Amino acid sequence: MDTIFLLSPAHCGGRRAALLLRPESTLPMAARLRRGELPLGEAFTFMSGLYFRGKLAYARAFGRGPDSRLVITPTRGLLSPDTPVSDADIREFASLDVAEGGARFRDPLLRDTRALAERYPEARVVLLGSVATSKYLDVLDDVLGERLCFPSAFIGRGDMSRGGLMLRCVESGTELEYIALRAAATRRGPRPEKLPPRNGKRETGNGKGATAR
Repeated sequence: MDTIFLLSPAHCGGRRAALLLRPESTLPMAARLRRGELPLGEAFTFMSGLYFRGKLAYARAFGRGPDSRLVITPTRGLLSPDTPVSDADIREFASLDVAEGGARFRDPLLRDTRALAERYPEARVVLLGSVATSKYLDVLDDVLGERLCFPSAFIGRGDMSRGGLMLRCVESGTELEYIALRAAATRRGPRPEKLPPRNGKRETGNGKGATAR
């Protein structure tokens, strides 16, 4: 395995998360969540919409091996997107803002990143998430150093544009180019041109209160 993808988490305190967590919800997905049977990736995709859907589809298309796609969580470190979660897990995630850091976020992420680096000492690690802030990077960079990369095409793009770009890459079978975080001259830049339509498909976000990370 030469590349490991780390997916930034969905916001678990937004409107769509609240839909899943309502005790009276009749959504089949909410019922699976209450039973502890809903995969983490499916839950985060529902809460985040296009951005997380694009990240997950991209990591599954270009990752090789079960550990090649892992999700950063607010309190549980790195988990497989196939990990079953419950409503209690989502409420736990929602109780912590990862932007504020703190031991509840940093310690599990540091533990799992170190274990990953030891298990796959030659693998490149690609962050599919924001590189404009330090909320994940402080921990990841300390452990991974030059092995930590991100898609250069993410520079200047917002969440919706990143999600749409990754879905287009999956459809075309074209993997993005990556740049080492420490080698990047900048992690911010001008907004690229708007992406062309995806075969006539209309891409939408998920409304207010469903911010992706």
